[in-house]
Parts: sequence; structure tokens; C-alpha cells
Amino acid sequence: MNEIKILTCLRHQNLVSLYGCTSRRSRELLLVYEYVSNGTVADHIHGDRANEAPLSWPIRMNIAIETASALAYLHKSDIIHRDVKTNNILLDKNFCVKVADFGLSRLFPNDVTHISTAPQGTPGYVDPEYHQCYQLTNRSDVYSFGVVLIELISSMPAVDISRHRHEINLANLAISRIQRCAFDELMDPSLGFGSDAEVTRMTTSVAELAFRCLQLDKDLRPSMDEVFAFLKEIRGDEELEFENKMETNDNNSVQRGVKIPPSPETDDVLLLKNKYLQSSPNAVTDMWISGSTTASSSG
Repeated sequence: MNEIKILTCLRHQNLVSLYGCTSRRSRELLLVYEYVSNGTVADHIHGDRANEAPLSWPIRMNIAIETASALAYLHKSDIIHRDVKTNNILLDKNFCVKVADFGLSRLFPNDVTHISTAPQGTPGYVDPEYHQCYQLTNRSDVYSFGVVLIELISSMPAVDISRHRHEINLANLAISRIQRCAFDELMDPSLGFGSDAEVTRMTTSVAELAFRCLQLDKDLRPSMDEVFAFLKEIRGDEELEFENKMETNDNNSVQRGVKIPPSPETDDVLLLKNKYLQSSPNAVTDMWISGSTTASSSG
């Protein structure tokens, strides 16, 4: 019933669509969703499908942007997903994202600072501040998304008991590597880190963004709107859009007065123009010195 209540009022291209459900009088309660054929992001980066055809960096970057777009839309709609993880990010045949599983989601009134509730979610993704203080906010989703970003650049699972005990949680491992600027120890080498300058630039920038999302203090984390805008900037979308507009103005291929339709992924999300997060040219720790940057292993 929680999923029905939430999904019936949502429409976004990167959210799984709910087609219907059985009635309360039915012996079995069923939800009918659109069929998403290509498995989950987890399947493709460190699961059963990882060895078949590893996801290229452009596909992973697109997954990050589309997932951020969906979460920003949810937050704009006063909804916290509360279980953001790669197992809940479905992929269609074209590797487009469909965020799923709203069983733990909560409506978040815009006139409150947090919701007091017992922590729920998946180990490795749960916001440590939420886990410790029982205060759920939309920045809890931001923390979980930070873990997803690290998975996308490292191809490592969020929890792995075969790793050193201080690095069983991927968030802990990532923060340690990023603070030491040991990006080569974090990145999946098959993506082209170190051999492709553009991939190296983008994956490093995504790692810096993930570091900010994984801050213990929720007030130091960016909003999902900011995360979405920054990811697009990393990929160069804003520069590309500017160049396209300039080319349109320079030639007569588009008649005067014809309105160019906006990109579909910006229909539902308000971008923070000229308010992008500043990326550090040397190390993210220069501007994020904190005595509490190690993520809790209890999440």
C-alpha cells in the first residue's frame, strides 16, 4: 500500500512505472510493474553479468546521471526513497535507468527538518547519522547514492566481508583512498583510468563528488539537485548545450521562432544554474578537513 500511495502520484522516465494492483479483497496482494529486461546495476558491475560484457564508462556515467535525476525528482516531490542501492536500479535493453522498490519510501513534509523513525535500509548504504540518531532526511538518500557512485567507479560491492575489517563497508574503503589521493587503488582499471585522460578526469571528479555525499555530517552533503547538476557538468552536458545553442544561432538550420524542446531529463528537475559544487584541483580533503570523515561501519 505504501508503494501504491507513492507511485500513483509520480511520473518520471527513470522511475519504474506501476501499472496496477489487486484489490484488498484478493487472497494474494500483487503489484504489477512495467517489465525491465536487463537486470540491475549490481548484476552488471559485480554480479552474474559482470563477466559477460562489463559496462563501459559512458554507460556508467549515464546510469549515475539518470539515477540522480530520478532521486532529485523524488525529493522535489517530498519523497525519500530510503533504500537507494545498485540492486534497486534496474536497466532496460538500452541501459536506461529505472529506479525501483519503494517499499521503504516515506513522504517527507516540506515543513519539517527530519522524520524520527527506526533506521531501515540495506547494510553498506544506510546513512550513519540516520543509523545513530534515528533522524531520516533527504540527505540520507544522498549518502546512499554516494555509495552507488563508488560502486560505479570501482566495480566493488557495497559490503564485502573478505576485505580488511576496516574496509568491509565500501564507504570506509573509498574515503580512505580518496583522502590519500590513492585513486588508482579505488578505480576499476578496465574503465580506462590512467590510460584515458578524459575517463581519468571524470572518474576522479565522480570520486570527489562521492566523497562529499559520504560525509558523516548530513549538512556537509550536497542536495540531490546539486549532485545531478554536478554530474552533468562532469560529463560536459552544460558545455555541449551551450555549443549547440551557439551553432543554432550561427546558422539558419532552425527557423526563427521555432522553440527547441528541452532535454527530457530536465523536465522534472530544476537545475541549479551557476551554483555547481567547486571541485578541488588537487585533493578533495583540502576543503573538507574534518575529524569525522570516516564512515560508520554499522550502516
